[in-house]
Amino acid sequence: MRFRGQPEVVDRGIDGCVLVEMIVFCLALGAIAGVLAGLFGIGGGVIIVPSLLVLFSWQGFEEHLVMVMAVATSLATIVVTSIASIHAHWRIGNIEWPIVQKMAPMVFIGAVIGAWIAHYISGQLLKGFFAFFLIYVGLNLLRPPVGGEIKWRLTGMPYSIGGGIIGLLSSSLGIGGGTLTVPYLVYMQRPMPVAVGVSSACGLPIAVASSISYIVLGWGITASMSGFLGYIYLPAFVGVIATSVLFAPIGAKMATKLPVKRLQQCFSVLLLLVGLRLLV
Repeated sequence: MRFRGQPEVVDRGIDGCVLVEMIVFCLALGAIAGVLAGLFGIGGGVIIVPSLLVLFSWQGFEEHLVMVMAVATSLATIVVTSIASIHAHWRIGNIEWPIVQKMAPMVFIGAVIGAWIAHYISGQLLKGFFAFFLIYVGLNLLRPPVGGEIKWRLTGMPYSIGGGIIGLLSSSLGIGGGTLTVPYLVYMQRPMPVAVGVSSACGLPIAVASSISYIVLGWGITASMSGFLGYIYLPAFVGVIATSVLFAPIGAKMATKLPVKRLQQCFSVLLLLVGLRLLV
């Protein structure tokens, strides 16, 4: 399947040494993303996408494809990590399933639409969009936690609308949605543990819908390139998930021993710098 205006890309080949270097890079990236996810409670996409963007550019992939490739590969890794996260939150009772049932259908639909948008807009525009998102996340991490009285509200329409928007943005940016879902559910006055648990449950339909869409949309574009499933680059996918799942629990344990607030401030500054660099 090839769309008008999207030429088929010719595979220039990657030798064995370069492939090994890429896998080692992705193994290290998965470990870092896993630790940060466990330490700060954010999705690994904010680290995986810009890192893969740099990696794919270094390896000489087509400039107009590197951003959508990074987004698609990041979302494919989230399919695996979100399953582990759902199981962990389900065991401790943090997932409020009535909210998941209200959000998940629109999250899925929004994710499909977001993948199509990312497919058709220019790579530079998508990169700028992601840069502004990193700046938003960095500033949000610097804010003090939201407090106040918890009021339980289960009206369906706000959750459905919010889920659709979150799915669309997450699919376009290559993230699992936690950095959007958690603040939204806190705004809807859900307890923080419930917000994190529901966010993990909603991350799976985002990742599945997006991955399927990026496979279909990129099928004819990367058909002649080795190692690709649509826009998903399989060596990077395997390398990242091999270590991210193992290192996320390590990050969670570190959160009980390290000065997380100070580390979070440093991490937020890093995100702001990366976002500004992408804009430049």
